[in-house]
Amino acid sequence: MSGPDLVLILRYRKAVTYGFHTLLAALEEHVTGTRYEVVFAESAQATIEAITTRRGRKLVLWSFYSPDAAALAEELATIKEQAPGAVHVAGGVHATAEPVQTLDAGWDVAAVGEGERTFLDLVDSGGDPAGITGLVHRDEHGKLTRTGKAHKEPLGTYRAFPLTYKRMNPIEITRGCIYACRFCQTPFMFSARFRHRSVENVRWHVDRMRELGKRDVRFITPTSLSYGTDGEEPDLGAVEELLASCKEGIGPDGRVFFGSFPSEIRPEHMTVDALRLVKRYCANDNLIVGAQSGSERVLEAAKRGHDVESVRRAVRIGIAEGFRINVDMIFGMPGEDPADAEASLRLAQELADLGARIHSHVFMPLPGTPWRDAPPGDVDPETIRAVSRLAQQGALYGHWQKQREHATRLAAAAVEYPRPGRSRTLLPLAESRPSEPAG
Repeated sequence: MSGPDLVLILRYRKAVTYGFHTLLAALEEHVTGTRYEVVFAESAQATIEAITTRRGRKLVLWSFYSPDAAALAEELATIKEQAPGAVHVAGGVHATAEPVQTLDAGWDVAAVGEGERTFLDLVDSGGDPAGITGLVHRDEHGKLTRTGKAHKEPLGTYRAFPLTYKRMNPIEITRGCIYACRFCQTPFMFSARFRHRSVENVRWHVDRMRELGKRDVRFITPTSLSYGTDGEEPDLGAVEELLASCKEGIGPDGRVFFGSFPSEIRPEHMTVDALRLVKRYCANDNLIVGAQSGSERVLEAAKRGHDVESVRRAVRIGIAEGFRINVDMIFGMPGEDPADAEASLRLAQELADLGARIHSHVFMPLPGTPWRDAPPGDVDPETIRAVSRLAQQGALYGHWQKQREHATRLAAAAVEYPRPGRSRTLLPLAESRPSEPAG
């Protein structure tokens, strides 16, 4: 028997396994005339070896977030130099938001938008991107070719993870987000509306996990308590149906985690009733709350859809109900002035005094967002000192120093690839204004 027609080499990195799993989950149910082989390449060297030792057409699939793009472009250059002859396809949020930049960085094809249907079509074609919807590439003359928008299917059309390779991951229960925060890539890649996976579909995954000996069920969602709703108000009945089914499915020795990593809860959704649902069915003793700023002015400009008092109330309720609360905060938002930074630091200290931990970030102008063209997060020395003191107290954690470097690179790339006319909805800088009350 001859070898495969197509070798699918996944540049498989721990940070982005979920995207690959969704593609493989779609593929394992798909009937195709293409004979293919899948290779998990967990390093640059493994990728080189896969390219040089396999016969047939070779597609190297990459998925990455915007902060990783520059480093992976360097890795790509090394791979292409040592192992020519493969077609390198980039997918994910960065390739979707910046396809031309992605091609200029060395990738041969950029997959734009949701990738399941595009990937299946690419396999059916034997790896030939010509005419396949959802791709951007250049023809033999260097002319840019855009093949149109990728297909969006109901969530649940494809499985959340593949059974063939026994690679489990958190179950994506919601795709898209109605809140469309100005700094976030999610609603601008998946659209500003919710698509939920049905309880029956989620339960099917949980049953398979239990059969394979897995004990922990986690979820991927931009806002946990929005499950089952199309609007801003939580549907606790839908949430309870989901959690009860998952708890039953994973069995008495299993655990369900909800509202903790890799998802979070919006502060205005934190109520006693909601948290008692979580306590009834779930094993996590901690929750992640998205606050982002202690400045009302910044929250409004970022289109967060909640106020500072909602954050205080959420933390108090969460702690009273016995949870350890982790609060996401972003420093250096566009237009943030010293009074805004002071308000955020004051809130961070107040919440830390209550017993919360602050998960700190520095603003990064992410591609595909309304704030893509904003300056990188600028954190003044006094804010850095205050944040460092909280970290030394064990009340703050995060990779905010590294994010400052990423932010500078992303801002430089935005200048190199301008998007004239795109609204940033930035805050005007204020030279002096009164500090916000502590509340």
